[in-house]
Amino acid sequence: MLSWLAEYEAVFGPLRLLRFITFRTLAAAGTALLIGFIIGPWLIATLRRFSLQQSLRGKEEVGRLAELHEGKKNTPTMGGLIIFCGIMISALLWARPNIYVGVALAVYASLTVLGFLDDWLKVSRRNSRGLSSRRKLAWQTLTAAAALALLLWHPESAAKMREIWIPFLKDPVLTAAPIALVFGLFFLVLVGSSNAINLTDGVDGLAIGCTISVGLVYAIMAYASGHAIIADYLLISNVPGTGELTVVCGAMVGAGMAFLWFNSHPAEVFMGDTGSLALGGMIGAVAFMVHQPLTLVVVGGIFVLEALSVILQVGSYRLRGKRIFRMAPLHHHFELAGWAETKVVIRFWILSLLFALAGLGTLKLR
Repeated sequence: MLSWLAEYEAVFGPLRLLRFITFRTLAAAGTALLIGFIIGPWLIATLRRFSLQQSLRGKEEVGRLAELHEGKKNTPTMGGLIIFCGIMISALLWARPNIYVGVALAVYASLTVLGFLDDWLKVSRRNSRGLSSRRKLAWQTLTAAAALALLLWHPESAAKMREIWIPFLKDPVLTAAPIALVFGLFFLVLVGSSNAINLTDGVDGLAIGCTISVGLVYAIMAYASGHAIIADYLLISNVPGTGELTVVCGAMVGAGMAFLWFNSHPAEVFMGDTGSLALGGMIGAVAFMVHQPLTLVVVGGIFVLEALSVILQVGSYRLRGKRIFRMAPLHHHFELAGWAETKVVIRFWILSLLFALAGLGTLKLR
C-alpha cells in the first residue's frame, strides 16, 4: 500500500526509497516486530483471562514426557495470532499488491482459520483432540486448489506456474506441465510444509526459530527470482512479480522474532496450530511460486527430519511392533534421552541454520 507513495517523490525526495524492495522488506520486518511487541502482552493476558491454555497429553499417553512438560500446562495457546497480526498488517502496508502476494496471504489466512478452529476445539473440550486429520486435510486440499486456481487463472502468473523446476538444473524440466501434475506438486509442498512445521512445534521456541531461518532464505530466493539480472546470472527461473514476496517473507521474519520473544523458554505463550499450520502453508506456497519447491526439502531440513521421524516411527511399530525412537517427533526423543529442552532447541536451531545455508548454496550449483 505505502509503495504507491513513491509516485510523490518529487514532493518529498525520500519517498523514492519506497520503490526498492530491499527497503520495504526491512521496513516490513521492523513493522511486524513492533506490532508483535505491542500486541503480544495484551493478547497473552487476554488468552489467560479466558483460560485458553494448551491441553497437554497425560502420563498415560506420553509417559515421562508428561513429567518433563508439567510446567507448561497453564501456558496459553493460540499465540499464532500475534504472528498473524504482524504479518498481515505489515505485508499489506509495505508489499506492492500482485497475484503472488495475494495468494501467499490468502493461503496464510485460510490456514490460520483452520488452526484457530483446531485450537479452539482443544481448549473448549479440555483435551488434545481438535479437528480430525481428515477434516484438516480436506481444508488444506481446498486451500491448495483455490490458490492454484487463482495462479493459473491470472494472466500474470498462469504460464509461469506451469513450469516445473528442480534444483541443480538451469532449465525447467517442463514448461507447460499438465495441471494435474502442477496441482500434485503444489499440494505436496503446501500440505507437507504445513504439517511438518506443526509436528516441529513441541518445545519452547523450536518451531518459530527454525521458521525464521527458512523465512530468511526464501526472502533471498524470492528477491533473486523476481530480479531478471540476478536470476539470469544464477541460471534460475525469473518469475516477474515474485520479488514482492521478499517483503512478505520479511514480515514473517519480523513477526517470528517478536513471537520468539514471548515463546522462548520458559514460554509465555504457544503458537498452537493457529500459527504452525499457517506458517508452513505460506512457506510452501512461496516456495512453489518462486520455483524452488524441492529446495524446501534442504532449506527446511529440520522440518523434514521431524516429519520423517514420525513416519518411520509409525511404520516401524505397525510393521515390526518396535519403535525406532524413544518418542516421535524427533525432538521428544532427545528430551527423553536426557537433553535439556533448551539444549534441544539451540542445537536444532544450529542445524536449521546449516540447512538454510546449504539450501542457499544450491542456487549456484547449476
